[in-house]
Amino acid sequence: MSQSEAPKKEIFYEKPIGTKGVAWGPAEKEEWFKQQSVKRLYQDEVLSKLDAFKADFEVVQYGKLTLSVNDYPLFAVKTRDWDNAKNTILVTGGVHGYETSGVQGALRFIETKMKEYEARFNIVVCPCVCPWGYETINRWNSDAIDPNRSFQIPNTPENNVNHIEETTFLMNYWESLNNTDGVVVNCIMHMDLHETTDTDVTTFGPALAARNGIEVEETTIPDGFYVVADSERPGPEFNLAIVHGVEKVTHLIPESDTCLGEVVVQRACFAAPAVMLGLCMGLTNAPFVCTTEVYPDSPTVTDEECTVAQVAAVSSGLDYVLTTL
Repeated sequence: MSQSEAPKKEIFYEKPIGTKGVAWGPAEKEEWFKQQSVKRLYQDEVLSKLDAFKADFEVVQYGKLTLSVNDYPLFAVKTRDWDNAKNTILVTGGVHGYETSGVQGALRFIETKMKEYEARFNIVVCPCVCPWGYETINRWNSDAIDPNRSFQIPNTPENNVNHIEETTFLMNYWESLNNTDGVVVNCIMHMDLHETTDTDVTTFGPALAARNGIEVEETTIPDGFYVVADSERPGPEFNLAIVHGVEKVTHLIPESDTCLGEVVVQRACFAAPAVMLGLCMGLTNAPFVCTTEVYPDSPTVTDEECTVAQVAAVSSGLDYVLTTL
């Protein structure tokens, strides 16, 4: 689909929920939850791949979501020979569960690239932060909350942010690494792997409008890869290295002054305040952070290309960080 074509709107739930212009309450959210269904299996597409990593890395369960429909264990894959003198890398995928290449790209990075970098870094990869969203192909978690607006450090009740199991487990796990033996982890890079899909307009935009009782301005999904930088830690050379690396695998968004209504600050990149918005890339104090955005609905790309693009983004970011040490 070309950038100028608007995707056809789809029905995102079986029947209208609630009253137009009125935000959902618990009853409407429960109705929405009951309309969701499993479309693929976390066990088959994610958990089944973890055993193969145990020979080289430590596979750690850091939490478990307990829902009426299923239990979802949460796993991280980390460097076995942890060295507190090294810098640490964090890679996260599946914060929006429906964004397939974020999950599969994180798994593929572990499989094909992680060994290459472990001599220089401690590495932690959390491949599927929101497994219920992965199974049901949802942006939200089971409580109709966007996990990528639900991160904030420290994770305390007075913070004005949603506290949900998916993000709380990850924040607590990261904090536990910082507190091991009283040593603060020196995180130098965090990359959060995402996709921008046509369903952001056709499905999740209308769902957001209904849930919040608001009107959501329609937008056009750009065809190609781009990066979201943290406006507080923009890292232009870091972002450029990622864009150049990914461009060898898949195409970038067309050159433009804006992207999704945001000002483009450099080639294929706009910036957002990570901590203020509760974004996952605001989880650490790393100097090099970003959110990747692959476009899987382009007629010129394949699922495999999207997965490889995520691996290229992480590897290119790491290669750049190595030049700064």
